[in-house]
Amino acid sequence: MSRKIEIDGSLTLSALAEQLELPPTTLVAELFKNGVMITLNEKIDIDTASILVDELGLEVELVQKEADVQESSVATQKQEREGAKLDARPPVVAVMGHVDHGKTSLLDKIRGGSVAEGEAGGITQHISAYQVQHGDRAITFMDTPGHEAFAAIREHGAALTDLAVIVIAADDGIKPQTKEAIRFAKKAGVKMIVAANKVDKEAANIDRLKQQLAEIEMLPEDWGGDTVIVPVSAKTGEGIDKLMEMILLISDVEEFKADSRGDAEGLVIEARMQTGMGPTAVVLVQEGVLNQGDFVVAGKVYGKVRVLKDSYGKTIKLAGPSSPALVCGLKSLPDFGDSFRVVASEKQAKKLAAEAQSRGVSSSDMTSTELLRIISKRTKVDEFNILVKADVQGSLTSVIDSIKSLDTEEIASRVVGSGVGSIGENDVRSAAASEAVIYGFNLDVSASIRRLATQEGVEIKIFTVIYELLDDVRTSLEELLSPEEVITELGKLKVKGVFNTTKTEVICGGEVTEGTLRLPSNVRIIRDKKKIAEAVVTNLKKGPQDTHEVNKGEMCGLNLATETKTVLQEGDRLEFYSSELKERKLS
Repeated sequence: MSRKIEIDGSLTLSALAEQLELPPTTLVAELFKNGVMITLNEKIDIDTASILVDELGLEVELVQKEADVQESSVATQKQEREGAKLDARPPVVAVMGHVDHGKTSLLDKIRGGSVAEGEAGGITQHISAYQVQHGDRAITFMDTPGHEAFAAIREHGAALTDLAVIVIAADDGIKPQTKEAIRFAKKAGVKMIVAANKVDKEAANIDRLKQQLAEIEMLPEDWGGDTVIVPVSAKTGEGIDKLMEMILLISDVEEFKADSRGDAEGLVIEARMQTGMGPTAVVLVQEGVLNQGDFVVAGKVYGKVRVLKDSYGKTIKLAGPSSPALVCGLKSLPDFGDSFRVVASEKQAKKLAAEAQSRGVSSSDMTSTELLRIISKRTKVDEFNILVKADVQGSLTSVIDSIKSLDTEEIASRVVGSGVGSIGENDVRSAAASEAVIYGFNLDVSASIRRLATQEGVEIKIFTVIYELLDDVRTSLEELLSPEEVITELGKLKVKGVFNTTKTEVICGGEVTEGTLRLPSNVRIIRDKKKIAEAVVTNLKKGPQDTHEVNKGEMCGLNLATETKTVLQEGDRLEFYSSELKERKLS
């Protein structure tokens, strides 16, 4: 009969051994047997621990401890909010769609800035949130990346929002990432408006776009459906006012509300190290009011809000529901997507962050997915070691996730280190020790670090466009793939006579029954439908003359080179084929 053991969300390998009443070396040995190198002080999550218990054949059921003080506190605060009087709040709108369909340019036109010009490669590299005024009302926009590598951010962006504006270029139509954005929006349960952009172009075709939308079950309003389509031009400004009015109209119908009097809570949508400010986070306030001077906890991180800025960089005293705000004063960088909330004191914030830290599993710890992947392998996997640094937490998460998505049964990227901020000496030395390539995203590298990398034999690659970085990783992984043998069937011959047989050669003759025989080629020797040997054709003859090709229906003589003595018989069939090694590519 199995026994139950309660454990926290994660624990070290040594702590698990103590709970299981086993020597720690037993767990290490079991993991080592499956090709997993992990120390006693590294943490594993409950799923990984359960897999390990199963591998050991123990009759033990691991269950997670009940919700802790922080979760019950959150539940209490939620109950209080449900009983509070709610006020109307600005809608939060995600701008989504395919790369290069003009999402950022459209937002740029709305807010009167010049965001698109500064985007590397003309694409948005992480979520940017802005609050704009239309008349006397505010709307919060979130510009989400269109490139496929940022699917995690894009899905997160949809989950944060009330309404999604799906930007589709009227001259280009629906693309795979457009469908993906629509799927995310539907999954998040948010209303959608289609902004048919680039209507100023000659190739713009709204009717074709409506047909494409109808084909994916988004029937336009004027076709009897409920999909709102607003023709716009980010270049000329056409349709912008109508788009804003439609957003506010849907907001009025949906009645978006929030508690605007309690302590703030919301989500972290960006995090980065900023010169002169240290760890900073862009947060979206969902409930309550965030004030300068508040103590906050965001996942495993806490701090005091020393500086609070709006989406235009202006210092503010407070931020209410649906407001994006930059927070300075955190002790370290929170993770992308962490929930944050205001607490009464620094002591409480520190305690809650410590509790979250004790439950959490870092990206360098072993996860159940990784353990299952390794245990399921029965052959050696070639690994490409990398160290990743990025400008913001959201980009770092997406870059690593996208790199890992390139893994196959034969090759895999091993992230030996990662972090937000500039590349430092420790990064270079760590990369040197693990023979890793350093990938930097949206970062500059100092001359001194470049010199150190050269001395240590470490390659540093800096990219500002995500798909260029992924292409480079893909190329490096492809170099680890063993070449593919490509077999081309050429023809068949029936043996009519055997003239000479030695240990390493057979001279024979026959009739070509199928295809064309060519030099050079290999041959399978078939007798009674079974392969009895392989050989290499070293010479072909038509009569007394050497030749390089013999066609169907013709008679020929041939020399076969064999590894061991092979005795041919009349009536044996020879299958001719060519073989070449071809470089393989990742699909």
